[in-house]
Formats: sequence, C-alpha cells, structure tokens
Amino acid sequence: MSRLSCIVILLPLLLLLTGCSQTPPAVQAQPDTRAADQKAITDGEAMWVADWKSKDIEKIVSHYADDAIFMEPGMPQMKGKDAIRAGLKMFLSDKNFVLSFTPTNVEASKGSDVAYSYGTYTAIVTDAKTRKPVNDTGKYVCVYRKQSDGSWKAVLDINNPDGPAK
Repeated sequence: MSRLSCIVILLPLLLLLTGCSQTPPAVQAQPDTRAADQKAITDGEAMWVADWKSKDIEKIVSHYADDAIFMEPGMPQMKGKDAIRAGLKMFLSDKNFVLSFTPTNVEASKGSDVAYSYGTYTAIVTDAKTRKPVNDTGKYVCVYRKQSDGSWKAVLDINNPDGPAK
C-alpha cells in the first residue's frame, strides 16, 4: 500500500475520531430567579388587596388561574374561576366587608414554575345574627403557578380563621 493510499484511508478516520473526542459544549445553568419571583408574588398580593378594597370582582378573580381552587371555611370548595366568582359575590355584597392580608413568607421554586405564600389576614364582615360588623382574623396559604406569559396566578387559596369573629 502506498503512502498516498494510507493517507487517503487514515485521514477521514483521524478526522472522525478527532470530531468524536471533542468535549460537548457546557450546559448553561438556568439563572436563579427566586428573588424576583418572590417579589412579583409579594407585589401581586399587594395589588390583590387593593383589588379587594375596590370590590371589583373581575380584578379579584384575575389573580386566580383558570383551574384554581378556593377553600373558605363553612363553604363548599370552589373550583375554577366561575365557581370562585360566584362564591366571592357573597362577600362583596356585604356592605361592611373589608379584607386585608399580608404575606409572612413567600417561597419560589428554583425551577421558577411554582411558589407559595402564607400569612395573616384581617376582615370585617357583617354578623349574620346581630347584623353588626365584626372583626375576623386568620391565616392563609396560597400556592401559585407561573403562567406562560410569566405572570403568577393562584392555583390553591386556603384560609382559616383564628377563632370566631368578634
């Protein structure tokens, strides 16, 4: 075998082996956006409180994902925006109703797809028996899912009172 034929045979083999031995490009790590996600949820909850004060049901419901579940003590579980909207009308029809809530903590996943908040709430409601305003305090947990547009929507909203309203 001549030198030329050896080169012709070995050169493609050498190139093939060289191409296979290269290290793959480094996988870029996803940026950690938890702090920004937590701020977005905290800011969103502040806006949600303002929407409750305005008593604008569409603004209030806009904070929920389409498949959200809302659990309120003494009421059946509400699943989906239509059920939540119907359930919230009772609160909004109360002329004394005022709601405020503040997160104690907000945590977001490193994958930036789910998060939760928990905190405390205060509400003023009309007592069914005396028809007078009473104060209600309690705790809440809200689970969020990041939407395709980058916004955070509540998928599970649960609250429970500290005790009977006074």
